[in-house]
Amino acid sequence: QPDDRGLIGDVPVLRVTRRGPEAVHFVPAALEPGAEVLLSLDWERRFDHMQQHSGQHLITAIAEQMFGFKTTSWELGRQRSLIELDTPSMTAEQVKALEMSVNEKIRDRVPVTVRELAADDPEVERVRSRGLPDDHVGPVRVVDIEGIDSNMCCWTHVSNLSDLQVIKLLGVEKGKKNKTNLIFLVGNRVLKSLEQSHSTEKALTSLLKNGPGEHVEAVRKLQSSVKLLQKNNLNLLRDMAVLIARDFKSKPAPRQLFVLHRKEGDSEFMNIIANEIGTEETLLFLTVGDEKEAGLFLLAGPVEAVENLGPRVAELLGGKGAGKRDRFQGKAAKMSRRGEVQALLQEFISHRSPEV
Repeated sequence: QPDDRGLIGDVPVLRVTRRGPEAVHFVPAALEPGAEVLLSLDWERRFDHMQQHSGQHLITAIAEQMFGFKTTSWELGRQRSLIELDTPSMTAEQVKALEMSVNEKIRDRVPVTVRELAADDPEVERVRSRGLPDDHVGPVRVVDIEGIDSNMCCWTHVSNLSDLQVIKLLGVEKGKKNKTNLIFLVGNRVLKSLEQSHSTEKALTSLLKNGPGEHVEAVRKLQSSVKLLQKNNLNLLRDMAVLIARDFKSKPAPRQLFVLHRKEGDSEFMNIIANEIGTEETLLFLTVGDEKEAGLFLLAGPVEAVENLGPRVAELLGGKGAGKRDRFQGKAAKMSRRGEVQALLQEFISHRSPEV
């Protein structure tokens, strides 16, 4: 269970940890030794943790009673929590039955009590436990859910299961080493989740112009439409790449440098142009993406030129790339520096071919 937070006087508590029998508080400013201070607890945080932790004790106990699934570990997360159960699988019917049972115990208003036992008390051996920490001193604290569970635990809990309000089991996911993770929410987290889901439902109703029962089908249709548009767009880009290359090759006077930028292009678009034009005699510098932000680049041409210029082009564009023989391509973080790259390429060609 995460630590408590709050104030010591007007100084916020950043963290609390245990060292042996002492609770060590971390604060951003020094406190005067011996000063009398008012302690203020972040009750919303504390109560949330109490609900989730007591809920975990209840789920763990009932899961073992109903199905023989033992809890091997658990995690109290910021938004949802999970219990690792020692079973390779758990059916939807078992999850539903477990959820019904734990909520029935909540409605029964079962008391939750705390007792302290001496470390050598034989009763300690009869309570559920994963063992005491090596640095533990003093009595052993046991949390009892009347008639359901006795568990060694040093954290804070509710005093009655009714304080849990409700438990929602969100389902299971595959755990490690043939175990299953059971995901759950307790109390106020259920209400917050419901509020969030309702807000999402309202937003989708407004966007999709239909009721909640039709949202899934409407999204499926949108996905199909988007896939079709993407396919058509890709075909148009391919056709455009071929036409651009053919237009360049149709010019009466051959040019040694070809530079092109298309915001809506992709890697395939650039490679089609390079394939159509050819890289034996022409040096190509192609870019796609947002002109002022990040994008992709391709440098293609004679092997000697590409091997010499590729890393320098990537450096100028603030990106990374890799190449093999007549191609060097990668990601560019500074597309606005395309002009500098073009100047570099023109200078290289001028030195290689004085007649140009």
